[in-house]
Amino acid sequence: MTVELVDSAERTLQSRAFATLYAQAQEFYGHQMRILDAHDAERWALTFTEDAVLELPTLPEPVRALDGLARYVRAGAERQRRAGGRLDHWVGMLDVQPQPDGTLRTRCSALVYVTPGGGSPKGLRVCVMEDVLVRTAGEWRVAHRRVTRDDLA
Repeated sequence: MTVELVDSAERTLQSRAFATLYAQAQEFYGHQMRILDAHDAERWALTFTEDAVLELPTLPEPVRALDGLARYVRAGAERQRRAGGRLDHWVGMLDVQPQPDGTLRTRCSALVYVTPGGGSPKGLRVCVMEDVLVRTAGEWRVAHRRVTRDDLA
């Protein structure tokens, strides 16, 4: 009988710890996508580690390090300004897998939609993001991100 109580208490503690990590991951992605949608390139880049790697299906090679990440967002912001309208990201269906080394492996769907000036929002892309998140200075940061797009699969 005591063993069952200890086992139950241990499962409850594990469930609470996982719930905390899951909530932190959700908060991280919400924050990161708001920064991206605001085209705040330098702030967005700082949500990655200094030696981060970003793999995108539309680029011939991965984007590396903070300066490359910021350049990528600035270029995207300029393209969006020329095209007009507003680009937004929504992240959902988040799967979080804590790893023995303290990192988190995550996988989520990312919807990218555009709202033309004076128009209605329209879905632009459906993506899957697979990340390795690490704790740096008390905050989660992306060490590696791989993005795939349904229309390019």
